[in-house]
Amino acid sequence: MKFIIAVIKPFKLDEVREALGAVGVAGMTVSEVKGFGRQKGQTEIYRGAEYSTNMLPKVKLEIAVGDDLAPQVVETIQQTASTESIGDGKIFVFDLASATRIRTAETGETAL
Repeated sequence: MKFIIAVIKPFKLDEVREALGAVGVAGMTVSEVKGFGRQKGQTEIYRGAEYSTNMLPKVKLEIAVGDDLAPQVVETIQQTASTESIGDGKIFVFDLASATRIRTAETGETAL
C-alpha cells in the first residue's frame, strides 16, 4: 500500500477530486494549509496597502491506495493539478505499513 500526499493550489481541488474518483480512488482527506516553496510568498494589496506574505494558501490531499493504483493516482494528480506555473505544488509517496477500518476491523488493502 502507498500513502500519497499532494499539496496543490486550492482552485484545482474539485478538478483533481473528480479525476481521482474516475480512476478509482474511494476516499481522501483534504486540509487547507499554508506554505511556501521556491516562490517565497507573494505581495498582496489589502485595503489599499501593499503587504508581503511568505505563506501561500494551499490544499493538502492525503490518499491511501494499493500499490497497483499508486502510479496512476500520482500521474492523475500531476496532470490535473498542473497550471504549468510556479507554485503548482508537490506530490509525495510513502510506503504504508498498515491500515485498519475502525468500524469493521478490516486490515490491509481491504480497509481502504
